[in-house]
Amino acid sequence: MTADDRVRLFDSHCHLDMEEFRGDLDGVLSRAKASGVCRALLAACDEASSADVVRISGEKSGFGVELWASAGIHPHEADSAARSLPDSLPRLSERREVVAIGEIGLDYYYDNSPRDVQKDVFERQLEWAGRAKKPILVHLRNAKDRASGDAYSDAMSMIKNHPDLSGGVIHCFSGDVADARAALDLGFYVSFAGPVTYPSAATLREAAVFAPLDRILCETDSPY
Repeated sequence: MTADDRVRLFDSHCHLDMEEFRGDLDGVLSRAKASGVCRALLAACDEASSADVVRISGEKSGFGVELWASAGIHPHEADSAARSLPDSLPRLSERREVVAIGEIGLDYYYDNSPRDVQKDVFERQLEWAGRAKKPILVHLRNAKDRASGDAYSDAMSMIKNHPDLSGGVIHCFSGDVADARAALDLGFYVSFAGPVTYPSAATLREAAVFAPLDRILCETDSPY
């Protein structure tokens, strides 16, 4: 097998700005290249990490892995941006390296930010993504008892109100077949990570079987 015959991989969602990689990022990228990874999208979580992934994507693409970045506020961090979206984020989104707005969304499992605040910050970022004409990276997680917190249904309803969006990815998809159908009908890709392998994830695997192959992405969500 020649180098040209190997599968070429695009890690659609990773967090190479995180502490776990700071001592060995060059080695990580070299090993990724050796394993067939040719591109990776670095996802941001807040204002600081948005700046970091833009910087890393500019500085480290020389290791043979083409790096791209996103900019946005994760639902866990929504409370910190409750009053206003930092001005730096729309400015960052104009950079060549930034190809998506994210990771944004709703998380009713941990509720690190109040749900009404999460919705407000998500809504403002949907408006921003529409103006920026860039796809979104969406983080969604239902409450342990879905009846007490349905992040997927809430998010799909909000997204439907923004026909100007340029599509995007439901990152680390954790829903069921109905959730996958709703996302696909709105033009989104669904991305699967490690949880699809969990013994208890039969419903998630059903969704993976349901989704067309040309609408499925694969991610590490590293270091997670």
